[in-house]
Amino acid sequence: MRLATHQLDGRTIATADSGSGPRCTGAASVDDLLRQADWRDTARRAAEQGEPVPESAGIVAPIRTPAKVLCCGLNFRAHIEEMGRGVPAVPTFFAKWADTLTGPAADIDLEPGDTAQLDWEAELAVVVGADLRRASVAECADAIAGYTVSNDLSLRDRQWATTQWLSGKAWDATTPVGPVVVTADAFDPAEHTVTCRVDGETVQHAPLDDLLFPPAELLHHASMFTRLRPGDLVLTGTPAGVGAGRDPQRFLADGQVLETEVSGIGLLRNTIRIRS
Repeated sequence: MRLATHQLDGRTIATADSGSGPRCTGAASVDDLLRQADWRDTARRAAEQGEPVPESAGIVAPIRTPAKVLCCGLNFRAHIEEMGRGVPAVPTFFAKWADTLTGPAADIDLEPGDTAQLDWEAELAVVVGADLRRASVAECADAIAGYTVSNDLSLRDRQWATTQWLSGKAWDATTPVGPVVVTADAFDPAEHTVTCRVDGETVQHAPLDDLLFPPAELLHHASMFTRLRPGDLVLTGTPAGVGAGRDPQRFLADGQVLETEVSGIGLLRNTIRIRS
């Protein structure tokens, strides 16, 4: 099943699609839906009997107000190597806020002084579907609501200005997410790939079974130090091919089109806008 958040007449609508098109669930967003204890049953009923969404409805980021957005850095071996790091024994986490998220077709708007080193990082994102605290890997696997596409766009000069990554990773409206959430029963990450293109040129492409820490393990480690709740997002890390890892380094410029794709889920298409 595919879950999405549509926008129509100034309001947002969570939808469910089992193959006959998106239908209204009664919730305002996918994360709003996931906070319902019976969300699976609600989504199934909606996909079969709900009111169809008008074609005029636009699609926005499926997750609107997560309590937490956690990201794993250095989770593909080839990316670890290109960044000159050692292989970690445990996941390297950092955090974003909900304000960091933006839609699957939104422009990435920046001012000229914000950064001179805007870098791409295509990623699979895990959507949490149940409360998790000190949970086992098996419990975490059962608690995955589904998966979506994301790009952890990074302002490298901001990121590396200090020993903490926060300011380069949590810039407002620079993390596109979507276009849909594919439920866990319909998506096996080990069978799919993640790809990033800049103006049509493929700059990243990797199988998701190359993740050092797969999704359920990431949730397990995260749940040891913080409670994860329905609607939370966990970005799983990016493969090799980032601009900062190239020689010479390469970064995004005004007007360039960034495409991020996970096979079996969908495509983000975001244009970089650096306002003069």
